[in-house]
Amino acid sequence: MPRSSGHAAVTRSTLRQQIADALRDEVLAGRLQPGREFTVKEIAEQYGVSATPVREALVDLSAQGLLDADHHRGFRVHAFTLPDFRGMIEARSLVIDGMFHALVHGRSDRYLPDDPRTAAALAGVRRRGEEARRAALAGDLTVLIGYDLRFWRELSAVFGNPYLTDFLHRLRVQTWVGIVQHLRRLPDLRGRLWSRHTELVDALSHRDTGTARAIITSYNAHSLALIERLADE
Repeated sequence: MPRSSGHAAVTRSTLRQQIADALRDEVLAGRLQPGREFTVKEIAEQYGVSATPVREALVDLSAQGLLDADHHRGFRVHAFTLPDFRGMIEARSLVIDGMFHALVHGRSDRYLPDDPRTAAALAGVRRRGEEARRAALAGDLTVLIGYDLRFWRELSAVFGNPYLTDFLHRLRVQTWVGIVQHLRRLPDLRGRLWSRHTELVDALSHRDTGTARAIITSYNAHSLALIERLADE
């Protein structure tokens, strides 16, 4: 009996995560627009599952700031404003700066330059950065978002700590959700998306935090200018 109960709990937890991931991807793809409302019953019927894991997944996404919960009407996709976007840029900059500070002062317990595992991890991050750069230059937003999220998660895992990694990932998802609705309206994104991922990896690999900070400063300016211009349009 306990074994069966445990298996059911694991299955429900896995299903909960799968539904949350699927809905997040729908938002990032622009198929669930800001302000779109839906109920637990609607999503449960769409995926052919029971209401419990759906409700748990929607609560998780609400906790991540991607959905707004209305006890009487269900849930709706959160609509991020320009001030929200500016706040997210500032917050993620502070997190990244903390990672740089730990690196330059030798207090990063993750980055061990002489460890072969670090070299292998960095090589993986750089490959992710190359794919993100290629997608950005081609204007392929869907591919870019996937590789960009993986790039930053893996980069912060090498140079930061698990708490910073999780927080930064959440901020980056929110940032993409905030801007993707505007980007999806553009007919051609080539040359409009940030693509300096590999430069950042190379700078950090050499502990060149000056260059890394300059790249991040340029990235933030680019992001703010882009969202402000798109919001005006």
